[in-house]
Amino acid sequence: MSGTYPGFGPRHRNQAGQSLPGGLFEAMDQLRDAFEQRFSPRVARGDVRAAVLAVLAEQPMHGYQIIHEIEERSGGAWKPSPGSVYPTLQLLADEGLVIAEESGGKKTYSLTDAGRAEVDAGEDRTAPWESFGTHDAGRATALPKAGAKLAQAAAQVARGGTPDQVAQAVDVLDEARRKLYSILAQD
Repeated sequence: MSGTYPGFGPRHRNQAGQSLPGGLFEAMDQLRDAFEQRFSPRVARGDVRAAVLAVLAEQPMHGYQIIHEIEERSGGAWKPSPGSVYPTLQLLADEGLVIAEESGGKKTYSLTDAGRAEVDAGEDRTAPWESFGTHDAGRATALPKAGAKLAQAAAQVARGGTPDQVAQAVDVLDEARRKLYSILAQD
């Protein structure tokens, strides 16, 4: 280590002896997080509840099946976390809308009669995942993932590349940026 680089933490040297910011990977994580926050779909309060009830109306499932089913139905644009699904299941159980049966070490949740009545009462509402259309799915998943992969590749070149390879990578990134802007300029 040989000092610090403002905003990027301690500096390290790559194989070619170039000084690199030690926090490059933290910067890459920040870039990925910014992509995800900016382009991830916004889930309204109550959407997890509505989604859980909707998938359980079709068949009993355990928690991770529910998460996977919601992710699949949203085209990958929305994957609720276990930290939102399991408390929702507990709340629905407390309200008497679902019941949990344990089998083989897993809890399988199913709707009670009151839960079915709740689902039937909301039949005219659209399922929460339907607000994440296929147009938004690419925006919410494909573009941020591609950007994160690009940042990872750039970090790898920065860490292990020769000075000439780093210069080539900078040229490639500059060209990619220009091409992205030209896409927006098209009619």
